[in-house]
Amino acid sequence: MAGIVSLGHIALRAKDVQRTVDFYQSQLGFNEVMRLNYEDGSLWLVYLRVTDTQFLEVFPGGVGDKASAREAVGVNHFCLTVDDIDGVVADLVRRGVTIQRPLKMGPDGNRQAWIEDPDGVRIELMEMAKDAVQFQAVRRLHQGQTPIAVATDRKPELALVR
Repeated sequence: MAGIVSLGHIALRAKDVQRTVDFYQSQLGFNEVMRLNYEDGSLWLVYLRVTDTQFLEVFPGGVGDKASAREAVGVNHFCLTVDDIDGVVADLVRRGVTIQRPLKMGPDGNRQAWIEDPDGVRIELMEMAKDAVQFQAVRRLHQGQTPIAVATDRKPELALVR
């Protein structure tokens, strides 16, 4: 739709805000840029910078021990694009982050690995291939062509992550 220019933020509800903020700061290097409080001084949310125009909002008061199952209805994961997935994965391992699903070629032809935050929120790390099908699809869109359908020989449960 005309007028929408980017994804501005993703909001996460955390069981322990400080633990979650610490993870994103110390493990992924996102800087806290502000905290918003209610009039009574209690925390409403913490803003973490991904880029100058993209943020994570971390809200307190999360209920339960872990994010919903991968097959649950609703938001499944968020993806961070990286320029050197081998280096990023190695750095995360050095920082003590568990790689939940190891580095591999994804069904879309891009290299990916998966981690989780302390609340079990799934985070895809993806290095986009120079000829990624996503880039091809966007070129087709700008040329007024129909969307592409990409066949994969991957098992459907693996392709479900999209």
